[in-house]
Parts: sequence; C-alpha cells; structure tokens
Amino acid sequence: MWKFIIRRLLIMIPQIAILSIFIFILAKLMPGDALTGMIEPGVDPARLVELREQLGLNNPWYVQYIDWVKNIFQGDFGRSFQFKVPVTTVIGERLANTFWLSLATLILTYLLAIPLGIISGRYNDTWIDRLVTGYTYVGFAIPIFIFGLIMVWVFGFQLNWFPTSGSVSPNAVPGTFDYVLSKIRHLLLPALSMSLIAVVGTVQYLRNEIIDTKHKDFIITARSKGASESRIYNRHILRNSLIPIAAFFGYEITGLIGGTIFIESIFSYPGMGQLFIQSIHLRDFSVVTALVLLFGVAAVLGALLSDIILSYVDPRIRIK
Repeated sequence: MWKFIIRRLLIMIPQIAILSIFIFILAKLMPGDALTGMIEPGVDPARLVELREQLGLNNPWYVQYIDWVKNIFQGDFGRSFQFKVPVTTVIGERLANTFWLSLATLILTYLLAIPLGIISGRYNDTWIDRLVTGYTYVGFAIPIFIFGLIMVWVFGFQLNWFPTSGSVSPNAVPGTFDYVLSKIRHLLLPALSMSLIAVVGTVQYLRNEIIDTKHKDFIITARSKGASESRIYNRHILRNSLIPIAAFFGYEITGLIGGTIFIESIFSYPGMGQLFIQSIHLRDFSVVTALVLLFGVAAVLGALLSDIILSYVDPRIRIK
C-alpha cells in the first residue's frame, strides 16, 4: 500500500510541474505584466525600462518561470494589481468561505445521494425508482449556473427563505450566535444548489451497483439459505455497493472547484470562485495565475485521494 502511495506521489510531481508551466505561459500571453499593478499612470518611460530590468521582466520566459516557482515555494504569489496587496492576502480572505461552502456541499451531497441511491436500487423498476432516475436525468441535463439562477429566483426572491448575496449580514457582530446563524443562512442556498446537481452522478452509480450486486452468486446463495431480505441488504448488498462510493470522494473535490466558480458568482458569495471571475474581468493576472494553480493542485490531490481509496478497496489496482 505504501509503495502505491509513494509511486502515485512521484507521478504527481511532474503533473504539477507541467501544470505550472502551462499556467505560467498562459499568464505571460495575457495583456499587461507585473508592472501593471505597481505603477501609477504617467510614469516616466525611462523609469519603466529601469523597473522592468529590476524585476527581471526582460529575462527569457524560462528564467522568469524559475524565479516565479522559487517565490511560490517561499509563499510569495506576487502582488494583486487591483487590490494593491499580496495575492496571498487576497486569497486568504476568501479561502475560509470557499472551504465552508465546499464542506457543506459535500455533506449535503452524500446525505441526499446515499438514501436516494439505495431506494432507487432496491426498488428498481418501480414508480419511485422512475421518479429518482428521472430527476437524475434532469440533473445531468441542467447546467449548474442555470440551476443556481432558478434556486435564487424561487427560494431567494419569491419565497424569501434565504439571503441572495453575501456571506453574512452587514450588522452581524463576529463572535456572536447571530453571526454564526447568519453565516449558515447565507451558506445553505448555494451549498444546496451545488449538492442537488452534484448528487445525480452518485445516485446513478449507487443505484447501478445495488442492482448489479443483487444478482451476484453470493446473494443468490444467501437467499437460498433462507436469510431475510433485510439481512441480505444490510449485511451484503449495501456493504459491497457503498464502498466504491467512497472512492468518488476525491473526484467530488474536482467537481466542487468548477461548481464554486459558477455558484459563488451567481450568489455573490465572496469566495475564491467569485474572486477568480472578478480577477479575469479586471485582468488581475497575478491572482488569476495563483488561483488556477491552486485549483489545479486541488484537482490533482483529489485524483490522488480517489486512487488511494480505490486501491484500498480493490487491491488489484495496486498490482497494476
């Protein structure tokens, strides 16, 4: 097991290196450079040339890339052109909101997906299975930004059950119970919107696993020995069907990255996804570069986590 993990970690290193090169080259192709956010309009052109030389902007791209990587290892992602502060400060202010939104989405996704998948798989080809399956087909077809807009319109503006923007009420005092309650109220609707879409893949997978397991030889043997249906489901079918679902946990992280970018923008939720869209509009490429790199690393780590769980569930993967 440890050999497999170490091998996967070693594979991950060139993946992240190639990703960082790709991101850096794309950033260099964007209009503007590191001076864009540091100088005021009307600066003497001679001073500009001097500053470009001091910052190494006249160096070949690979020299600039090496300097960029060295700074990242020291925790320096550069300076935001728009906010005039270090990029780490800008991202740090939004990181907690995105973390709690992602955590709430993951919890809601599994709380909804597992019961729906079990019911749909156990009572397949019944009206309730058709209802759940129909919902998953609709969920697959609706883009998340369309679904998010519908949720805002229905539960935010029509029913007025949830706030439609922000992460906390302006008059809430940090450290009080009302502040925590306000944070939860602002978090629920975007998290629910993402989880209702994220749930469809897990429901379909769990349903199919249960249906396949129901017809395997060891289940037929258990029935022939007179075991009750509840015992067969709880001790054999569910145990074997639920384990592979855990392997999807890592891939859910990758899906959440894309989801937060759209959902945070729709709900004006001040997280990393909204910051990413804002930075693209403002051409704040220091922030964009840092966020793309962080999102990419998170996706690679999510895939690594899924592979480790899969290898634990199915040891044959380690051998391959």
